[in-house]
This record gives sequence, C-alpha cells and structure tokens, in this order.
Amino acid sequence: MGKQSGSEMKILPGRRVEIWLGRSLGGLLLLGLYLLIERGGNAYLQRLTILFLINVMLVVSLNLFTGFTGVFSLGHIGFMALGAYASAILTMPVAMKAVNLPNLPLPLASIALPFLPALLLGGLTTMIIALLIGIPILRLSGHFVAVATLGFLIITRVVLINAEGFTRGTRTFTGVPPYTTLGWTALWALFNVYVAWRLKHSTLGLQLLAARDDPWGARGVGVAIGRVRLIAFGISAFFTGVAGGLWAHFLTAFSPNAFYFSKTFEIIVMMIVGGMGSVTGSVLGTLLVMSVTELLRNLEPGVAVGSFTLGPLYGLSQIGLAVLLILLTAFRRQGLLGDREFRLEATIERLGDWVRKARFSIKAPSAREADPLINELISKLSKR
Repeated sequence: MGKQSGSEMKILPGRRVEIWLGRSLGGLLLLGLYLLIERGGNAYLQRLTILFLINVMLVVSLNLFTGFTGVFSLGHIGFMALGAYASAILTMPVAMKAVNLPNLPLPLASIALPFLPALLLGGLTTMIIALLIGIPILRLSGHFVAVATLGFLIITRVVLINAEGFTRGTRTFTGVPPYTTLGWTALWALFNVYVAWRLKHSTLGLQLLAARDDPWGARGVGVAIGRVRLIAFGISAFFTGVAGGLWAHFLTAFSPNAFYFSKTFEIIVMMIVGGMGSVTGSVLGTLLVMSVTELLRNLEPGVAVGSFTLGPLYGLSQIGLAVLLILLTAFRRQGLLGDREFRLEATIERLGDWVRKARFSIKAPSAREADPLINELISKLSKR
C-alpha cells in the first residue's frame, strides 16, 4: 500500500466548509433563541428556560459518568445538594447569616462572597467529596456501585437534616440572594456541554468508552480503569455542584427534601430518554421530559371537557414520567440517540450530497441529448 498523500490525510476543503457552516449556523441559532427568550419579556418562558438549562447540566453531568463509564450512579443529586448549600452559605449577606444561621462558625459567618467564586467553591467542594468517596466506591462494579451511591444520597440527606447550624435542618433555608439569571445559566450550560463533548472525543473519553464496552480488553491495552472512572466522577460532581448552586440562587429558598428520590428519578429518566452516552441526547431528553411533565402539570388542577370535569389529577406528571420510562424500556431501550451524537455539520453535509446528486441527475439527460453521436445511435436502435 502506498503512503497517503497530504491531501488525503487533511480535511477536504468542502468538508471543512461544511463543518464551519454547521457550527456557525448552530451558534447563530442558539444566540437568536437566547435573545428571543431574554428580551421577549415572558417571565414564565424565562423561568422554564432557566430550569431547563439547570436540568441539562444535571443530566449531562450524570451522563458524563454513567453514560461514558457504564457504571450507574444514584447519588448525584447528593452532589447537587452539597453545591446548593455550600454556594448559598458563601453568598448569603453577613446580616442575614446572623439571623438565619446564628450558630454558623465565625469564618463562614463573617464573609459574603460574590456569585462566581461561590459557585466555583461549591463545585470544587463537591468534586473533592466525590474524589474521596469515589476511591472506595469505584473499586466496586455493576449494581454494587448503584447501591453505594444510593447510600451516599441517603447519608447526605441525613447530614443536611441534622447539621442545623449550617442548613437550618428540616426548616426552609431562606435568604439566598437571587443571583441566577438566564445569562449565567446559559453560559454554564454551554460550558458543561462543551466540556462533556470534548471529553467524550478525547483520549480520556476513548479510554472510558473502551472500559465500558470491554473492560478486560481495556485492561489488556493498559487502561487504568479505576483512575479514568475516578476522574470522570470528579468532573461530573463538579458540574453537578455548580448546577445545584445555580438552582439555589434561582429559587432562593429550599430544604433537604428537594434533593431526594423524586429529583433523582426525574434526572435519570431524562438521561435514559435521550440516550446513555450521548451529550446531545441529554439535551433532547431533558427537553422532551420537561415538555411532557409541564403539560401534565398544567392538567393536574383538573380538565373540563364540555359539561364533564375530570380532576383534580395531582401526581399526573410523575405518573407520566413513569409511563414514559416503561415505554422506552419496552420499545427503545437505547433512548432517542443511544450513544450517538447529533451533528449539525453532518446534516448539512448530507443535504449537500443530496443537492449534488440532484444536480447531476438533472444535468445528465441534457448532456446526453447534446451529444450528436448518442442521438444518432438512439435513432438507429429505435428503427430496428
């Protein structure tokens, strides 16, 4: 076999244009959508968009570990809780701390950090905790990891309830500054998706996928499975903690009950619907599940059809999530995209190929008709 030429090894000019066009078009669409929502003045739509972007961060972060490694985690909402409380304590005004958290240790009671440093510290705190608990947990495999992470979620809830000096216990944690905006949430969600995308297509991502699909083969080629899974666990926990901080500064009041089985189930359904191992599938799954649950939630007070009234139907959104999960398990276990990704540039490339084939099929008859030799041969054959 001969050596490949430089032109064969490099991206073809047409392909490079399609990639650039796809990414530019995608960026413009996202920017236009953001400006439309941000300047549209619809508070309900803005609120839904912020919650959607926070959920996207949670689902992408969970998929970054569970989807890329094949190891199921049921404790990621515990990281969300830690990030929410940590960033809320760090940003709360000193005067408010004296009223709401009178027993808070002096170093924390005397400071009030800006929003960004508090988010970063909350994310780093959750990442450090994840690395510490991940060292023993990730020595396990299969369903044992799911049970161990579920134990972490339960322990986190118990600690939050009993650490009244830091969390107010079972009482509502109030006084959190409303710092979360659509801009902040959009930037963090884009950064999270970008990191997950780059990680999936990096050397570390290939090692994670190899360890997921064939652990013995991955070990045979020198992949340190425990180390790469621990790195993914830490990165996933960091973004989950940041998402918790954004959520806390958006609602401004919450309790430990918000971070338990209900939220865990919701995020897992979003991940499964989109596809485990797919970054763009996480976004699509979150969009579909939130659309369904929001529609069903609006029907919970009751439905009136003519003279017939049905309702109230409280809990209908949770029933809808369960039914959606059952249908997916029965008919499409891999989710919407499986572990594949939606690429806008690939769609543009396929569209370009279709246009080129259509142009060729149109031009081919005109070229045949313009050739006198072909016309003469066709006329002789027709006479026979």
